[in-house]
Amino acid sequence: MSELWTSVTRARQPGDPLRILWLKTGPLHPVDTGGKIRTFNMLRELRKKNPLTYLSLWPEGTPESARKDAHQYSDDQVWIPWRETPKRSLKFVWQLGINFAGSRLPYAIQKYLSAKWSREIRHADASGKFDLIVCDFLTPAVNLFYGKYRPQTPVLLFQHNVESLIWQRHYETAKGGVRRSYMHGQWQRMLKFERLACSLVDKVCAVSEEDARLLREQFQLTNVCGAVPTGVDLNFFQLSAAPRTPRSLVFLGSMDWMPNIDGCVWFADEMWPLVKQKFPDANLTIVGRKPAPKILELAARDASIKVTGTVDDVRPHLAAGEVMVVPLRVGGGTRIKIFEAMATGIPCVSTRIGAEGLPVNHGEHIALADTPADFANEIAALFEQAERRRAFGQNARDLVEKNFGWPSINAVFERYCRETVAAARR
Repeated sequence: MSELWTSVTRARQPGDPLRILWLKTGPLHPVDTGGKIRTFNMLRELRKKNPLTYLSLWPEGTPESARKDAHQYSDDQVWIPWRETPKRSLKFVWQLGINFAGSRLPYAIQKYLSAKWSREIRHADASGKFDLIVCDFLTPAVNLFYGKYRPQTPVLLFQHNVESLIWQRHYETAKGGVRRSYMHGQWQRMLKFERLACSLVDKVCAVSEEDARLLREQFQLTNVCGAVPTGVDLNFFQLSAAPRTPRSLVFLGSMDWMPNIDGCVWFADEMWPLVKQKFPDANLTIVGRKPAPKILELAARDASIKVTGTVDDVRPHLAAGEVMVVPLRVGGGTRIKIFEAMATGIPCVSTRIGAEGLPVNHGEHIALADTPADFANEIAALFEQAERRRAFGQNARDLVEKNFGWPSINAVFERYCRETVAAARR
């Protein structure tokens, strides 16, 4: 048991700083995914006024520098050693089979079960040291409520996505009987677990009004406090004035995340031939960590597609590209990468699912298209019309600059935190 869990008995007052226990499945460094970016920026703001303890798994192989870096976003940390089974390994396939045959939990949740993590959560909860537990993403809930445990500290579940919606879309776009059957089973299990976890916490907050509506309607929840909008670091992502490479497209995202893999493959198979037919000199750069074999194959078969893998800084790629593409047909929550791109002034073409939950208007801040032909036509229009590209870029920057800096986003989240504590005290 961590020595941090020393019992505290002093009475707390409503105006006091909130003592927050933050549950997460791993450290935030390297800050290389949308979820990490959102959490990192919000925690940096939140802990300016509220002491924060970060209780998390420590995945095997995480660089030791991440321990030191954790002090950028939390005051204290407790790490639980954890080893993830490598994807596509024999053990991974065996675990998927065991899960498919006999578990009530979806594999994406079951793999995070940790008896030690659950014990640490219970010790922390019993100490009386915290005013609020924040469950960051749905995954930590499997240990928070393990064995039908009910915490005495108020709990806020921060839903970056409606997870069951993602799995529903995986099922709807899956090909082949075996894959469709597997995706259907994972969707149904995620639906049941997500409904239960959301009903057990004191409050739930989402990252878009659309997600908040889905949680209320699909799960009949009365404890959804609202949405925390997507933010962007406006000092880091600046409007770029550098010349852009003609006929260049860029895709940005974690390339080990299934919705991104699906979107890139779909784009390469269905949209890219249409773009190349009209613009033979066009090129596509796929930027993001841990590219899956399917993504590497795209570059191997087509010299006009480049896959960068992990990069230290995405800004040069956003500055060089003429158009950013977000061809997602699976996903949930909101895409931070769109706001980051918008802040740099690169015009974006996205499916409606890709831009879901973002307050953007087609033809003003972004181009939206859902069929391969329409998507390719929107790219063509931006390639051919410099003034249209400039207007999209400027309108997009103006939108995020006015409304979506991280300090204002955190003010919304901190209000939800305080509402959760106040409601529990009544």
